[in-house]
Formats: sequence, C-alpha cells, structure tokens
Amino acid sequence: MDDFFTSEEKKELFSLYRHLMLSAGDSISWQDCQKLKKHLIKAAQCNGLQHNNFGMNPVIRDLQTAVIVAEEIGMKGSCLIGIMLHEIVKAHILSIEEVNTEYGEDVASIIKGLVKTNELYAKSPAIESENFRNLLLSFAEDMRVILIMIADRVNVMRQIKDSGNEEDRNKVANEAAYLYAPLAHKLGLYKLKSELEDLSLKYTQRETYYYIKDKLNETKASRNKYIAAFIEPIQKKVAAAGLKFDIKGRTKSIHSIWNKIQKQKTPFEGIYDLFAIRIILDSEPEPAKEKQECWQVYSIVTDMYQPNPKRLRDWLSIPKSNGYESLHITVMGPEGKWVEVQIRTRRMDEIAERGLAAHWRYKGIKGETGLDEWLTSVREALENADNDSMKVMDQFKMDLYEDEVFVFTPKGDLFKLAKGATVLDFAFHIHSKLGCKCIGAKVNGKNAQLKQKLNSGDQVEIMTSNTQTPKQDWLNIVTTSKARTKIRQALKEMVARQHDFAKETLERKFKNRKLEYDEATMMRLIKRLGFKNVTEFYQKIADEALDVNEVLDKYIEQQKRDNDTHDEIVYRSAEGYNMQVPQEETTSKEDVLVIDQNLKGLEFKLAKCCNPIYGDDVFGFVTVSGGIKIHRRDCPNANQMRERFGYRIVKARWAGKSEGTQYPITLRVVGHDDIGIVTNITSIISKENGITLRSIGIDSHDGLFSGTLTIMVGDTGRLEALIKKLRTVKGVKQVSRN
Repeated sequence: MDDFFTSEEKKELFSLYRHLMLSAGDSISWQDCQKLKKHLIKAAQCNGLQHNNFGMNPVIRDLQTAVIVAEEIGMKGSCLIGIMLHEIVKAHILSIEEVNTEYGEDVASIIKGLVKTNELYAKSPAIESENFRNLLLSFAEDMRVILIMIADRVNVMRQIKDSGNEEDRNKVANEAAYLYAPLAHKLGLYKLKSELEDLSLKYTQRETYYYIKDKLNETKASRNKYIAAFIEPIQKKVAAAGLKFDIKGRTKSIHSIWNKIQKQKTPFEGIYDLFAIRIILDSEPEPAKEKQECWQVYSIVTDMYQPNPKRLRDWLSIPKSNGYESLHITVMGPEGKWVEVQIRTRRMDEIAERGLAAHWRYKGIKGETGLDEWLTSVREALENADNDSMKVMDQFKMDLYEDEVFVFTPKGDLFKLAKGATVLDFAFHIHSKLGCKCIGAKVNGKNAQLKQKLNSGDQVEIMTSNTQTPKQDWLNIVTTSKARTKIRQALKEMVARQHDFAKETLERKFKNRKLEYDEATMMRLIKRLGFKNVTEFYQKIADEALDVNEVLDKYIEQQKRDNDTHDEIVYRSAEGYNMQVPQEETTSKEDVLVIDQNLKGLEFKLAKCCNPIYGDDVFGFVTVSGGIKIHRRDCPNANQMRERFGYRIVKARWAGKSEGTQYPITLRVVGHDDIGIVTNITSIISKENGITLRSIGIDSHDGLFSGTLTIMVGDTGRLEALIKKLRTVKGVKQVSRN
C-alpha cells in the first residue's frame, strides 16, 4: 500500500475522500464506504491497478473524477461508487457478479457500461471518426456512463499540464476537442465543454492560447466596465417599454475567439463579437407575440447603437434546422467597439440551451417531441438537489439517435444503419457479394434470420452459402435504400446472365439447323408472339416455359411472312400506275419518285425525321406495314437503318418537275441580337418567289439570339438560294436546315 501511493498522493487521497463524502452526503451509506475502502486497499496491495501514460494514480484519478461528477454535473450515490470500482473490475480483481451482490444492480450496470464503452474506445478504429460520438450516445443504455466519461476527460485534461510526453498530451487534447467537447455540448454541459476546448487549445497551440489569454486579462477590468455601461441604457429603455426581461453580458471563451480569428482571418482586435449581450424576454409562448417583442427590442437597441447590416442573423423568421430561434445583431458601441446582441424569449433560450443532437429538427414549441421531454427531465433531475437523480435517470434509455443503429462486426468494425435495418440490410451494407450469398447471421452469438431487425450494439456475423442467389422477395425484407438498390442491380445482372444463356442456346439451335439468325426478324416475331419486351421473351426460354424448337419453327414462318409482304410491294410497283399523293403527305402528281428498278407511281410518304424535299438525295425504306417512307441520305437515322435493316432499303430518286408543290422546312438562325435583324430576315423571305413564311420563333439571351423559321419551299434550289441570302444579313452568324 505504501509503495502504491507517494506521500503527496496520500495527502491528496485523504483530502479528496473527505471532499467527496461531503459532496455525496447521504447518497453513499457508511457500509458501502467501508466495503469500498476494503476493495481499493486490496487492489493497491496486489498491484492490479496501473498508472496511465501521464503517471496518474488510478485511485486518485477516480476520486478526482467522482468529485467533478458530484459537484459540476450533480450525480451522486451509485454513480460515485461505480467510478471508484470500475478500474478494479477492468483489472479482474472484482467481478461484475460480486459488485451486483455487494452494491446492487445500479452500480453493476454503471460499471458494465463504463468497462464496455472503455473497451470500445480502446479498440475501435471508429475513434478516429465522427461516428464515434454518435456511437457513444446511441450505444450507452445508461446516460450516466457518457457523463462520467466526459467528467473523467475533464479531470485528465486538468492534471496533465506538464506530465507525460508531448505526443500523448496532444493525442488526449485532440480527442477532447473532437470527441468529448461535442458530447458535453450535446448533453447541455456547456461549462465543461468550454473548459475542454480551452485546455485542448492550451496543450496543442500553447502560444496562441496564452496570447489570447493575455489579451483578455489586459482588458478584463475595462471590459467589464464597458459591458455594464453598454447594458445600462438598454435596460432602461426596454423596461420603459413595459417588457419583462433578463439581460447579461459575457466574454467568449478563448477557444471560440480563436475559431473566430481563424474563420474571419482577422487579428484579435478585429473580432466583432468579443463582447456579447443576451437579452431574454419573458414573453407568452405564442409565435406572433414572441416575434413582435423580439423585433421591438431590436428596434430599441438599433436606435441607440449603429447596427452592422452584414451581421444581422434572423433565426426568428426561419429557425435553424435544430430548432434554434434567436435574433443576432452586431452593433457599434461606445469607443467604436463591436458588440454582439442576442435577442430571444425564455422559451427560445431553453431550447437553445439543450445541446441537442445536430440532426434533430424541432417542430414547434418545446415539449412537442419525446426527445425534448426526455432531455428536460434529465436536466431537471441533475439540477434539482432534492431529488434522487439516480432513480429518475434509471427510467430513461438512451434513444437520442432514434433514426440510427450502430452495429459491429466480430472484428469490432463499426457500421451505422437506419433504424429498422435487418440482417440482410447489414450484409449488403458491407458488400454486394456478401449480401447476395447471405443465408442468415449470428447476432450476439445466436442464429438469426435474414429479416431480423438489428439494435444498437449488436455484434453481427453474416453467414453465407455459395448456392445462395438473390430473390425478388428480398426487396420486402430490406428497409434501406442502399440494400434495395443493390438487390435490384443483382437481380438485373442475374436476369441478364440468364438472357445471355437463353440467347446463346437459341443461336446454337439456329446453327444446328443451318438457319441464318436475323435480329430484325426475331424482334418482329417476339412482338407477334405477344411479348411486351425482349427480356420477357428470353426469361420464358430461361425458365423453359417456351420451347426453343417451337421458336425456330415460328421464326421460319415469320421470315416467309416478311418476304411475302415485300414481294407484294414490288408486284404493285410493276403495275406502273401513277398515283397522286394526298396534299397532307406533301407530294403531288408533278413530283415523281423513281423507286427501285426505275419503278414509278409507288405509294410513299415523306419521313418526318428529316423532311426531304424535291432535289434532295433520298432513299426508300420498306416499313412493317408495307408502305415506303422516303428519307434524305443524310437523315440522322440513316446509318442505323442501313446497319439493322439493310434488306429493307430501296433506291429512290426524284424525276419530273416540281411546279407548284411546296414542302415545310425548318431553318435555324443564330446571330447577334442587333436592332432590326428580325425585320431584315423576314423582309428577305417575303421578297422570294415561291417561298412562304409560316412561323417564326426567336429566343434572345446575353446579346445573342437563336430563332427557328418554318417556311414552305418548292425544291432544294430555292432553299439553297434563300439560305445564302440570309447568311449575308448583318449580325447573322449561322443558318442551317433542321
């Protein structure tokens, strides 16, 4: 025992112990005190407790943490005993079962949570990630565990001034800033949060910390005097307006001032809101009334002090996503110093002080959500010294992140999923291949089905089988969009493989029968057989619901049908009759198309995709219905038609004359948006013989215009002459035919 404590540590031990017992009051019985001493002495004698990297004695450290928990957080009784015993349990000197027997379930529960969370902290790679903060909040069934961890980190940060090596100190300081300070903020421990941030800055950026601290110390007396002078006239005017309120001044913490210096890239003297005043109104909790009184105070303050309009933050009209409502203004006070003034009501202030999880969105006045009521009760239990806060706290379970669950692999890797996620969701979350082969899992060592829902803290080992394949009904099991997308993709790929196999089988049968496989003929057959798409057709073959030999027989029938249709067209052409195409088809008897082997009078239509006119180089395309459509040789669809349906293309050329026939043509004109340019274009068209302007549409943007002109023209000669003239108009850059 003497070897375990130095003479200075012994003095500190007795001092802390007395201090703690006074703070604990009646919450720890005399019997528990005696048992606690016995266990601590035993642990010290057997050298079961280890000093940390900074040489801190574990018993002293736990006593210091317990004092912070009792005095600065307000927790007593079981919590303090749990703090003193958890290192002994971690060292396997005392078992959880023994703790449960001697001190009760409450203490055992706290120690179990501390040991488990400390183990996670020690081994989980997630400690480096933002998710670990969420894990701590969601994983701990007892919120006291989190509060104790925060208190312990505050204690360590206070004690490591010059002890240990710089690397260890920086690691602890950085964790305090990115992990424990945000936790303290979320749980409403704002004083401890600021202390953690300031101490972190002190250890990681010593010169910066002392520079700002010295600057603040130099001006402390004058600053307090200044704030009092700034507040006094505001108090009088707001009181004269008949409003009930509190008003207080404050100076920002060293860390927050440093943040401002970094963000605003300004020296210490340039920080706008070094001084901050908060005006809290006792308004009735009616939105209209609250806003009215806040803006009334805004008017009073800005009448007295010149506001900076760039620094107005109106979170009354549109609250922040976490429910924060307030009106922030920065005004020029006496001596040309900037002061931030926050104006809010008591209700708004209470919401602002809760330190809620960042993603939570309030939907109105406080008390409307379960989380808000939960936090209110917790804070009341901690702040009310008359209550046995432990009993109140035990009623609550940690459900701050009710939209999320945190799940571990057997190796300790952490994954975050949406609440309601199943074993199958988790498998696909890790990897698509794992999901596709998943047949179940072991959750916390017990067999689980694909559809079992997961809870925070579950350890999940996915079970797989090489014979497993994705199923359509899996879409009804999963709840996450990620898993659903991956399942659909896997099903699609599986179907594609089946289709490729079915298609290869079909093509192999074609070769066996020495038949030539034609894609276009097959497409027509598939349509004639009543299939909505190719996928459905090949799926039937893959499922063996459609006989391949039967398909081949029907394919031969389809080929005959196609050939008969083509022969009929040629036969009709041989009749040699000269047919006038109706006016809506934009042809007339004077316009003769010679098709295929110098055949005239064949029924045809002009394709709308390229709008051919007399004089264009054209070709004919035999349609499924038996008619012929005439396309320009430079039609956008020409290449595709030649590649896929080359056997259905026939030669075509214009013959005869183009007297009196007009075709609709669309021209696109691009140019500078000069005055009179449209008038000049329409004037040229109106003067052209045999050309009529049917419509014009102009769009002007950034000094440029683009227009579409629909004209009626007889042939390509007149069209080319018109395009040439339009290109000479001043400001016109481009004229093209659609």
